[in-house]
Amino acid sequence: MNGEMLKRESVQILDRVRDWKEAVAVSVKPLVDGGYVEQRYVDGIIQNTLEMGPYYIIADGVALLHGRPEQGVKRQQLGVTVVKQEVTFLNEDAKARLLIVLAAENADSHIDAIRDLAEIMMDEERVQKIIAAKEPEEILEQFI
Repeated sequence: MNGEMLKRESVQILDRVRDWKEAVAVSVKPLVDGGYVEQRYVDGIIQNTLEMGPYYIIADGVALLHGRPEQGVKRQQLGVTVVKQEVTFLNEDAKARLLIVLAAENADSHIDAIRDLAEIMMDEERVQKIIAAKEPEEILEQFI
């Protein structure tokens, strides 16, 4: 994966969050702080979830949090949050510990990132290393 797509400051490890809304907010926060998305991107993902359900659960224990570009994306970027205590998104079938935020500027700009993410997510050993990481640098190593 391109080193410009995932920055160290966009990787975090948390013990727990109160609920799925907080999980979305804290996962997107590094991208807001870095100027990649506007705060309203958080609201967009939450609203989309309320309307469509947890559409971003892509694998067992993995959420690919994303909204539409017009919901506040400024520049393309990824963020990765690992939450040690599993987060439930609206129903018992939608749980995740690995939360990946994707901010895409348009419908085509994220194709390479999605391909790279799919390769990582298909490797169960890599996913387990990400979830078990104790330091953000260990997570970054799995994305390079």
